[in-house]
Amino acid sequence: MGPFIATFIYFVISVVIVLIGLVIFEILTRKYKDMDEVLKGNQAVALSIAGKIIGICIILAFAIYHSTAIYETLIWGVYGILLQMIAYLLYDLFTRKFSVEEQLLKNNVAVGIISMSVSIGLGFVIGASIT
Repeated sequence: MGPFIATFIYFVISVVIVLIGLVIFEILTRKYKDMDEVLKGNQAVALSIAGKIIGICIILAFAIYHSTAIYETLIWGVYGILLQMIAYLLYDLFTRKFSVEEQLLKNNVAVGIISMSVSIGLGFVIGASIT
């Protein structure tokens, strides 16, 4: 029964960490509300959110695989969200020709795909660095 309970605990932790990450990203977004845009059918914002969810989950998967205790997964999960936020802010900073946030609001799917790719790609890099 132990593995079933551990799986359930990791599941609950992962859902909570993803939700916390989404709330934090929502706070970082100043020009629109993520779920309001999704309800309007804004595919660019949906892609960006999907990338964040997948990126955080990738980090959590590596954390679960490499952690010897549940609290380590919590620590890596929180750290992963922090690094994903830094990556998003750097992505917005280094795109000098346009504002990522404004382009997502305009439903620029190309920017949404790049935003998603940054989150997923860095999720793998961050996850792989967990030892």
